[in-house]
Amino acid sequence: MNNSLTLEETLNAITILNMEGKGTCDMTRISLDDYFLQLANLVGTRGTCDRGRLGVVIVKDKRILTTGYVGSPAGISHCDDIGHEMHTIIHDDNMSVKTRHCVRTAHAEINAICNAARHGVAIDGATLYGRFEPCYTCAKAIINAGIRRVVCEKAYHASQESRRILKEANVELVVINPDETEQYPDQKG
Repeated sequence: MNNSLTLEETLNAITILNMEGKGTCDMTRISLDDYFLQLANLVGTRGTCDRGRLGVVIVKDKRILTTGYVGSPAGISHCDDIGHEMHTIIHDDNMSVKTRHCVRTAHAEINAICNAARHGVAIDGATLYGRFEPCYTCAKAIINAGIRRVVCEKAYHASQESRRILKEANVELVVINPDETEQYPDQKG
């Protein structure tokens, strides 16, 4: 999946195709997985930490139940406003791996699950769509929320334990491009 076009560029391309087709647009209809992944990427543009403008969409029966993006807790200053709160993390799935993370924000998955809870939206049996695999903490929240399927575009650099527990909990994990891994500036510890 290619997400290099902005929303404006995509709309312009559709307009051009429509004019060339003399009033008809002969585009192939995208799959529901691609549709919801693209929406998740759009949701991510609301993120307030430039290290990971990730968005997620939680869906059930082809309907969007809730969304979430990377951001500070409500009422707390954002990275985009005051800078990052960087910590070095030693990973549970490989104790020799250290990476740098901004911990000022909550991950998109957690924010989406909290949004659902806050507004009384049941997400049991739903599918979560996002750009990359969930971290270990988000994977645990996904399992406890009853989400049964996770669809993402690419791998996450520290997802061995996430994969293990999602599999153990019978949560289907679909990674569209498993050979691609999300990278961040200043990621190595």
